[in-house]
Amino acid sequence: MTVVAAGATATGTDRRSIRTGVRTLRTAGVYILSVLAGVGIWQLLAMKYGPSLVASPSQTLSAARELASDGTLTNSIIASSRRILIGWGLGVLVGVPVGLLVGQIKVVRQLLDPYIEFFRFIPPIAFVTLAVVWLGIGESSKVVLIFYTAVFIVTLNTSAGVMAVNESKLRAAASLGASRRQILLGIVLPSTVPHIVTGARLAMGNSFLTIVSAEIVAAQVGLGSLIWTSRNYGRIDWVFVGIITLGILGFVFDRVLRIVASRVLLRYGVKL
Repeated sequence: MTVVAAGATATGTDRRSIRTGVRTLRTAGVYILSVLAGVGIWQLLAMKYGPSLVASPSQTLSAARELASDGTLTNSIIASSRRILIGWGLGVLVGVPVGLLVGQIKVVRQLLDPYIEFFRFIPPIAFVTLAVVWLGIGESSKVVLIFYTAVFIVTLNTSAGVMAVNESKLRAAASLGASRRQILLGIVLPSTVPHIVTGARLAMGNSFLTIVSAEIVAAQVGLGSLIWTSRNYGRIDWVFVGIITLGILGFVFDRVLRIVASRVLLRYGVKL
């Protein structure tokens, strides 16, 4: 009987593995077909409008090799990635605790709400000139603009998560003698983690929007600077390289964030 049960278990495990493999292959196949269809449409548009308006996939690939050979593309990727990660990381580090305070403490919410509601509607690009005047054309101006982009998004999502916590859970914990710190760590924070992750992902996407405008105005190296310089030289193929690189970089950053966040959320039974 033991041998039969072990064999049945092994067979069930094999079947699950096969089903998982089939699903993985199917997903990969859909992704590949989607990419091929996109490249095909891109090629048709390039054939219709010509290289002066739309660079073809082959021309873009050749331009990417050209920019990579002299280090321009690599340096641009490193510079933009560094600015995004530092500014976004600072935005998350500041936005999460501020959001927790805003969501939990009414007085803090009343004090900060007018400023949050005022500044979050002013786009970062409006502050580009001031950032350059105040902080110069160095790294600080770009990092501060990305921080400005990220911090309000993370704060709002975190505070929304705190205020969405079931009130009955908070009352039950308080009636059992839990301190404010215990309630925060045991109930509020676990319930708010999905909102924090969502805010971090949205902030990451908006950071990519900000980095282009910031680098166009005040940077010699970076993907935004590459796109602007390419435009000045009339190199549409270089512009396409910069745009596509931004998209790929954003996809990779978001994918890594999702993988890391999914492991954190798994502890709380939440899927991303």
